[in-house]
Amino acid sequence: MNRRRFTVSIVLVVAAVIMVLAPAAQAADSIVLGCPLSTAFLYGWTAERGFRLAVDEINAAGGVSVGGEKRPFAVEVIDTRDLEPGVPVSEALLAVEKLILDKKADFILGGPVRSEAALAAMPLLSKYKKVSIVTTGVLTPKYSAQVAANYDKFKYCFRIHGEAKHLVGEMFANFGKLKKKYGFNNLFIIAQDVSHARGAAAVMEKVATKSGWNVTGVEIYPTGATDFSMGLIKAQKSDTEIINIWMDMPESAILLKQWYDMKLAALPFGSTLAAAEQPGFWKATDGKGEFTLCNVVNAGNAPSEATEWTMKFYNAYADKWGVAPEGLGASSSYMAVYVLRDAIERAGSLDPDKIVAELEKTDVMGVYGRLRFDPKSHQVIPATDPKEGAVGSILQWQDGKRVVVYPESIATGEILLPPWMKQ
Repeated sequence: MNRRRFTVSIVLVVAAVIMVLAPAAQAADSIVLGCPLSTAFLYGWTAERGFRLAVDEINAAGGVSVGGEKRPFAVEVIDTRDLEPGVPVSEALLAVEKLILDKKADFILGGPVRSEAALAAMPLLSKYKKVSIVTTGVLTPKYSAQVAANYDKFKYCFRIHGEAKHLVGEMFANFGKLKKKYGFNNLFIIAQDVSHARGAAAVMEKVATKSGWNVTGVEIYPTGATDFSMGLIKAQKSDTEIINIWMDMPESAILLKQWYDMKLAALPFGSTLAAAEQPGFWKATDGKGEFTLCNVVNAGNAPSEATEWTMKFYNAYADKWGVAPEGLGASSSYMAVYVLRDAIERAGSLDPDKIVAELEKTDVMGVYGRLRFDPKSHQVIPATDPKEGAVGSILQWQDGKRVVVYPESIATGEILLPPWMKQ
């Protein structure tokens, strides 16, 4: 009897060990996506949600075929904190290295999110030969320029969303229409004191002046600022008609509330304006965000019929997370997983150089249009027609809803002026 009990005990122990080890063995077969993200901020958490939605869908369909073997994706997220005021770039680099060395990431997707941190991480990705696809934040043109200038070193770095130069072009396309329709000519620029925003503000001022606009002022605010009244007063005194805003900090909601309370006769037009991108912006500003415009960089981050994928993604995101896609990082992160899966399956391998070669051949229709990378700079190719390339998306808050007003190929409405500007 004792021998039988002993035998049963041994069997139970062995079974328990197998149950414990089985998930570990399965995890070892996973393709690990390391995601360095500033998770407390919009461009971090919305990217993570996009990744997890795509991974769940792909895994539910059987995973990724690698040389005839089906393998699942696994997501490992580490908070880089790189969007927090005062956090040094070195913390983001430590997060990237931890994903590579400790979490055994096969690929790096997402960030670091801040442009300065992403640029600093490029040599690290080269050192470990880790293919990376930037999907959120990182609007500096320097990122893709570095790849083009030093391809052999930085060939592992790709970016699947638009960058500051694209955004500038989209903004001036709209400014030109407003000038023609209403006679607008005075432009005031407000920017956050970070690399991409400072650089973009300088470009905006230069391009605007060359295009015949009167730049009435440029105001730079530190990350975390909560009072924007001085800049708004300057804009008001200079008869400004458009306020161009470059801010990814949540405090930008305060800027819009102050604008509304002043009834400032200038249209707030964000090139990057994180607070206004989110579905909760209307409630957060008590409706004072009405008429605010912002660029959400890619279609799918606001409702439109850009492609057959767009609303399928939009609705799936809302169903899974209980909120509609919230802004930059949602649709681009989702599509990065699908684009990577496509490259892996064509390569039949996880070898980084083979993956780079296949990513350069990418040509798929996605949530925000036809997705292809420039083979020299690894920047996604932009377009205003989703049949030709990756389309952006500019929205305006109208009666509590995010209405896409640009580009015309996917627009669901037109730009409206607040009543105190119509005179």
